[in-house]
Amino acid sequence: MGAGWVAGVTRARALRTRCLGAEGIREVAASRTLDDALRYLAATPYRHDVTPGTTPTEAQRAVSATLLWHLRVLAGWQPATGAGAVRALAAGFEISNTEHHLRALEADPRQPDPERLPPPPYHLGALAIAWTRLARTRTPSELRTALAASVWGDPGGDSPAAVATGMRVSAALRLATTVPDATRWAAARLALLFGREVFVVGRRLPDVSARRVARLLGPRAVGAGSYADFRQALPATARWLLEDVDEAADLWRAEARWWDAVERDGRELLRRSHFGPQPVVGAVALLSADAWRTRGALELAARGGGPGNWPAEVFDAPS
Repeated sequence: MGAGWVAGVTRARALRTRCLGAEGIREVAASRTLDDALRYLAATPYRHDVTPGTTPTEAQRAVSATLLWHLRVLAGWQPATGAGAVRALAAGFEISNTEHHLRALEADPRQPDPERLPPPPYHLGALAIAWTRLARTRTPSELRTALAASVWGDPGGDSPAAVATGMRVSAALRLATTVPDATRWAAARLALLFGREVFVVGRRLPDVSARRVARLLGPRAVGAGSYADFRQALPATARWLLEDVDEAADLWRAEARWWDAVERDGRELLRRSHFGPQPVVGAVALLSADAWRTRGALELAARGGGPGNWPAEVFDAPS
């Protein structure tokens, strides 16, 4: 038991207090206006940059930025293995930065649209994977080249769809291979992504991304000609998420179930008594699920809130 793990796990358990929790999330979701919700959040761990007058998108991004800050703090207390696990779990922030960067590269400079200006990139600090290099690219083809030369790998194209999907596939595969306690989350999330892309959107993945998916979900699932065959061919690590989602059009139902599982597993991992990566992974899971529910609650508050306008089970923490 190294001193690094003692400090890292102690910090992980302390960060649980930074969650809003089911009761607080219900309060936000029940707010009659977005400003009411923001006034409530002003006295919570999500208080940074959520003053009344903020738009729904800005408020949700502020919640995400708070999550990122907590993850950066957590990673800073970890030995190398723990910091690497947090970095793999936080990969979505670099993906978001890259997506916005690519949209800016594709925008017509002769017709600037103030309404569609990209937000400032998330400050990744030590959680960056290749962002410093990606941010310096000036064309979509340069961005693809930079991705191919990094641990992200070639996304198989330089279109927004190819880059977004390729990075998410790469992130899931890296998470499953470097953070064993997150393998089930990574596989199920990848099944959801692949199912949506192929059987809902009707978009074929670039070959390089399809091969990466096959490493985690198996070639039978990737080569399935129908959603039913795809679901049947999934390994146990992913099949649980779609077990009663009989139609591809209903895949949206699996999103909340995935977060429920992440939160439930995270709570169990954080309870582990030994000093090592498991409580750290659990803390990231709980913080991330709480931020996801808080962002959803803000969306409902912006639509008028009230207990009659939202399904409570979406915002209640799973037992």
